[in-house]
Amino acid sequence: MEKSIAELRETFKNGGTKSISWRKSQLKALLQLINQNEDSIFKALDQDLGKSPVESYRDEVGVLKKSVTYTLSCLEKWVAPKKAEVPLLFFPAKAEVMPQPLGVVLIFSSWNFPFTLALDPLIGAISAGNTVLLKPSDLAPACMSFLVETIPKYLDNKAIKVVAGGADIGERLLQLKWDKIFFTGSPRVGRLVMAAAAKHLTPVTLELGGKCPAIVDTLSTTPSKAKVTAKRIVGGKWGPCNGQACIAIDYLLVEEKLASALIELLKKTIKRFYGENIKSLKSISRIVNEHQFQRLVNLLKDPNVADSIVYGGSVDEEKLVIEPTILLDPPLDSEIMSEEIFGPLLPIITLKNIEESINFINSKSNPLVIYAFTEDETFKKRILSETSSGTVTFNDSMVQFLCDSLPFGGVGQSGFGRYHGKYSFDTFSHEKSILHRGFYPEIEPRYPPWTGFKLLFIKLAYEFDYFGLILLLLGFKRS
Repeated sequence: MEKSIAELRETFKNGGTKSISWRKSQLKALLQLINQNEDSIFKALDQDLGKSPVESYRDEVGVLKKSVTYTLSCLEKWVAPKKAEVPLLFFPAKAEVMPQPLGVVLIFSSWNFPFTLALDPLIGAISAGNTVLLKPSDLAPACMSFLVETIPKYLDNKAIKVVAGGADIGERLLQLKWDKIFFTGSPRVGRLVMAAAAKHLTPVTLELGGKCPAIVDTLSTTPSKAKVTAKRIVGGKWGPCNGQACIAIDYLLVEEKLASALIELLKKTIKRFYGENIKSLKSISRIVNEHQFQRLVNLLKDPNVADSIVYGGSVDEEKLVIEPTILLDPPLDSEIMSEEIFGPLLPIITLKNIEESINFINSKSNPLVIYAFTEDETFKKRILSETSSGTVTFNDSMVQFLCDSLPFGGVGQSGFGRYHGKYSFDTFSHEKSILHRGFYPEIEPRYPPWTGFKLLFIKLAYEFDYFGLILLLLGFKRS
């Protein structure tokens, strides 16, 4: 492992990854990898998570194709130095900001979107001109094996390496010095990553998670809008890897008077999307492994939680399948309401007034996303100004992840740092400030020995009071 990292560092030192031509060639090769191995990717995702080809394309293959294509179209613009304004006091001078690669980057990806969460950060790291070591999650073994075997066939193996293994390999990697660590995973492991990075003062991006709420302000007077709301909630809860996603809806907040109507709409939508019962479920991913399956089942074993189930609740341990499950007002002190669910269980919490949702959200850690279904512009402004989250999405779910012009990342306990599109490039770059100056004219008041004249000159200079400076130099006093 140390030998591989030494090769990555030597490759970066030699400067080959800094050229635009190298970056483009690697991005095009990555696109070729995806295009030529689509069926193999589908097979690996089905093997690890039971994802259908359509879900796999929507959430993995399509996302990556879009991301690579967008990056290729913008790369030359991103790489070019940006002119910066310089105060007249600096004349003659010019300034610019030049993006530079950070160096040797370590990327830890997660198992729930094993291709998107591995290769999307890689796209950013390559576009910025870094060398990279990618550590996929061993909890998606077929996908990990595919990445380990396939990436060296397409990408520059002296600059981009993939390592297989479990937690022990991750721990060894964290003992080494990196120029950047990008981690996607749980807050618990994120703390370990950050602690290890601190030993070398390594900058870190942490993409974590949290309990992402969805506020349902109204089901609207228009039945069609109510149906759209239900579809987007169901799609945002069970659509992304059966709820095993950091941006999946974790729980709903709704007024008491709307709860029954909302539950009926959700039931109808679930049946239409996924089937009537656990025996006929289709188009939905399974739970990743027995440990995660048992963790979710244990959430339902609390008698008070079990009593709150109003739909679903069936499980198939052999197939690692849990039916889409709705719970109405489970105890707020139960584990299902205190920990991120990361699975197909949806608590609905009722409120007297939907305005109470703001205090409810603020009583918990900062979520990665707040979803709010509302047409009330005043309420929207309150949500934006009175809550803190990585993202707020109104009247939809999940789609913000696909928008390359928006940064994706958390705040507080849901992580820090951001990526996607230009933000990925920036995450793996250092913006170097550059100032060009001539030797003349020289501003003598900047040097000692100090006098009252020099103090007045410096005061006027910091205020950019050029007229006052002229008067001072001419020996005049401002009246």
